[in-house]
Amino acid sequence: VADLWSVYSKPVPANGRELWTLFLQCSCVTAVIGGLFYNWMFASLEYSWHLSIAMAISFSLLLLLTLFLVHPARCVFSMIMPTLGTKQGRKLLLSTCIMIIVVNITPNIIRNIKTILQVIKCICKNSSESLLNSTALLETASWEFGDAIQENVHSVNIYRPMNGHFQFSLLKNSSLIYQQMHLAGEKIGRDFLAVEVLVKDSVRVGNKLVAGFSMLYLCFESTWYLKNYLTNLRFDNFYITKKLERLAVDRKAAHLLVGSSKSLIRPTGLKLSREEVMLCLMQAMLLTVALMLTLVVVAMDHFAFSVADTAVRKAAQFSVVPITLSIKYSVSAGILPFLLKLLRLPYEGLPLQDFERSYHHYLISSSAHCRISPPTPPNPSVLLVVGLLFCILYATVFLETYAHRLCRKIAGSFFESWEEKRALYLYKKLSRKHKE
Repeated sequence: VADLWSVYSKPVPANGRELWTLFLQCSCVTAVIGGLFYNWMFASLEYSWHLSIAMAISFSLLLLLTLFLVHPARCVFSMIMPTLGTKQGRKLLLSTCIMIIVVNITPNIIRNIKTILQVIKCICKNSSESLLNSTALLETASWEFGDAIQENVHSVNIYRPMNGHFQFSLLKNSSLIYQQMHLAGEKIGRDFLAVEVLVKDSVRVGNKLVAGFSMLYLCFESTWYLKNYLTNLRFDNFYITKKLERLAVDRKAAHLLVGSSKSLIRPTGLKLSREEVMLCLMQAMLLTVALMLTLVVVAMDHFAFSVADTAVRKAAQFSVVPITLSIKYSVSAGILPFLLKLLRLPYEGLPLQDFERSYHHYLISSSAHCRISPPTPPNPSVLLVVGLLFCILYATVFLETYAHRLCRKIAGSFFESWEEKRALYLYKKLSRKHKE
């Protein structure tokens, strides 16, 4: 591994064997990166497969030529890998989390809300239809009661009214109500679909912009680090490296490193400075805010499913409400009944036909004929992926410092002569402080 890295980090290969080794290394790296680039564009950013393949092939060929021919580009590219564990890498992972939530969780919430609206629509439709049928029951009862009155009047044959039927103004055209309810349901469905499409498109475009900017910034940050490393001897130069230890031993000044142990850090150690700890805590707090927003969306998904599932089950269990209309009618006829009553004489009228009937109806709130989509439960695999990504995000918060140290080690391995100058500069600086 050390020999392969030595060939990879050399400015110019020493012979043909190292040249072919370098070409194979660059080819393997570009093949892996090309595959990851295709999967990122197709699965995460949702580009078409033919555009993703074309971009992946073009990017791989360009990357192969750049890595094979340009030595500083190899250094910048090598530093991009640990830079993924820094703030820019977290932005890419966060954009991936947002895309997963928008593509998988948000549509599930909307589907469950549609199920709730379908239940409400079904209850309203069946209740209105059942209520209209009850008015038809009143009409039937009124006409039968009117017929009985007519028969009694005919039997007396003294006074005959024009019509003994009750007149009801009934709404028989139920299709108008159904049409209005159908139009209202269609409008609500279109509104929800428009909101879903708008949210998806907006987040998809925003995610692509953030992802593209983050990738460009990754390259810029690595280039900026290398530029400062090669032009500024004081930049990121407070580590006790092997070259510095060797220089101090050769000049018999190893005590300088012991006395400055508080201000210097070993690049391979786990010690974090106070500034690095505070920065990690700040980044963790910001990441916690994003986690809380994600948990709110996940909770909304579970809540929408719970409400939709309860609505569907309760709608199927709605009891039928029985309605009974009872009509009892009794009439008698006699001669001068009013005068006999005034004289307090016994009086018995002639009994005529009695009318006593009961009419039954049932109010139904739900029906098996309603088209209700079953509620969709939250996808546990999506929650697992999002949870895993946030675990990686929290890990990158505390690994960011070590990623910066790895970037410095990579730059030092690519430019060893410059690393010696930096070690000499730090040694002279420590010597001046010791003399003062």
